[in-house]
Amino acid sequence: MIPPDASAAFVANMEDVLEVYQRPRDPERPVVCLDETSKQMIVETRAPIPAKPGRKVRHDYEYQRNGVANLFMMFAPLEGWRHVKVTDRHTAIDYAHALRDLSDVHFPGTAKIVLVQDNLNTHKPASLYQAFPAAEARRLVERFEWHYTPKHGSWLDMAESELGVLSTQCLDRRIPDKQILTSEVNAWQANRNKHHAKADWQFTTADARIKLKRLYPQFE
Repeated sequence: MIPPDASAAFVANMEDVLEVYQRPRDPERPVVCLDETSKQMIVETRAPIPAKPGRKVRHDYEYQRNGVANLFMMFAPLEGWRHVKVTDRHTAIDYAHALRDLSDVHFPGTAKIVLVQDNLNTHKPASLYQAFPAAEARRLVERFEWHYTPKHGSWLDMAESELGVLSTQCLDRRIPDKQILTSEVNAWQANRNKHHAKADWQFTTADARIKLKRLYPQFE
């Protein structure tokens, strides 16, 4: 969706995220972007015709739906690291457990995790209080420095771009069940992490004030 012109709320959140992306890499305060998507499981009802020279694999138009899985993408663009957590649902509880894994499993020794995410209603500190006792929820809230992309500005979340890579390289085909999905996603992320695939973000606040001038309130 296109953001409204002269939106102070949009540019405030945009500049906040862009400021985060301009920070130098700090191993004690890694920047991690989070986003999520879903994947429809599809079971073939007839065996596909194998690919051969000059022709791609051919699938029958008939298929059987086999549920939907949710994928949480956690992407540290300066570290060349990503982790995809596959879940049955995308509730506040699932989100809270993804954050606890991010804190305690993937970055347990850091002083703080700089978290960039969109404004989905479950992507809030309140979700941690739905999932854990108050003391544990507060501990986890304090593990993160919270930053949000503006409404209609999800393109500012680098995890969304990484989900695009995942969709193109791994998910753009029929996958029958969650077990195979998880296995395929794990293989994809292992390869990306092995090569430390990073994001080269170039768009700055200075660029935004010129190229997206219409989004800023104007003053005489």
